[in-house]
Amino acid sequence: MDSLQAGLVALSGILIIVATVVLLRRYFGGGVCRSNARLDGKTVVITGGNAGIGKETARDLAKRGARVILACRDPKRAEEAAAEIRKDTGNGNVVVEKLNLASLNSVREFAAKFNADESRLDILINNAGIMTCPQWRTEDGFEMQFGTNHLGHFLLTNQLLDKLKTSAPSRVVTVASSGHAVGHIHFDDINLEESYTPIKAYGQSKLANVLFTKELARKIKGTGVTAYSLHPGGINTGLQRHLGDSYGWWFTLIKPLFAGGLSLFGKTPQQGAQTTIHCAVSEGLETSSGLYFTDCAPKEPIPEAKDEAVAKKLWELSEKMVGLK
Repeated sequence: MDSLQAGLVALSGILIIVATVVLLRRYFGGGVCRSNARLDGKTVVITGGNAGIGKETARDLAKRGARVILACRDPKRAEEAAAEIRKDTGNGNVVVEKLNLASLNSVREFAAKFNADESRLDILINNAGIMTCPQWRTEDGFEMQFGTNHLGHFLLTNQLLDKLKTSAPSRVVTVASSGHAVGHIHFDDINLEESYTPIKAYGQSKLANVLFTKELARKIKGTGVTAYSLHPGGINTGLQRHLGDSYGWWFTLIKPLFAGGLSLFGKTPQQGAQTTIHCAVSEGLETSSGLYFTDCAPKEPIPEAKDEAVAKKLWELSEKMVGLK
């Protein structure tokens, strides 16, 4: 084989590899929101909208003309994200408010300010979250993942519910995870003080997201407010940042492989935001309130996530934990 033939073979191999990667990325990219709905005159709140899929969701909804409020724990980072979104979309109505979901006091302060300052709320996106952290506690003493992912959003939604009702038709979109499939609601040890593992706590918190959405949809039926939960897909974002803290040095060794796998087979933040955007804006979803979505389509969650008695019991427990009752 002469040098020209060898070069052609090498080039063909490279092209095949590139084409394979492109096809894999497209396949694992998942569903796409097809709606062209405009949101002019509408107000949206996105928790954790300064990074990852939250930021991409905010960017998309700002392009549609919405007033977008980034409710974030770190105002400095949020302001940087807001400035980028304003510049990218030409929408100057992207603002930042401080919200720490690991503090019930912060949630109440945010809600009180919002209810006083804003005339409407059309879409609430419960996006922020924490994943597989060590056995930490929130400001109020709750297990960190359950407290942040579920209880913070539970209280926030309830505090903003009157505004959602007066703005109807309106929507509540909660970012859950396929990780709910490894979850179980430990009513006898809700803070997992006796049996904590990072993934067990994460699974419980994400299952709580799905159950919360189901029970919320039941309670608000007929008000014009609808609710949806979803799995965004596997995405290489900052959500995985606590894995090293939880699993130690051995995860540090495999982290490049983990990140590489997500980069190759996972979604980009923009792709990961598609199901959130679909649930927020797509027409004709009113009859799907309470359902769980993946890749812009309804998907059956695990049996416990559909158990009405568990959903009701979790709601009542959550009311007591956050001080609503």
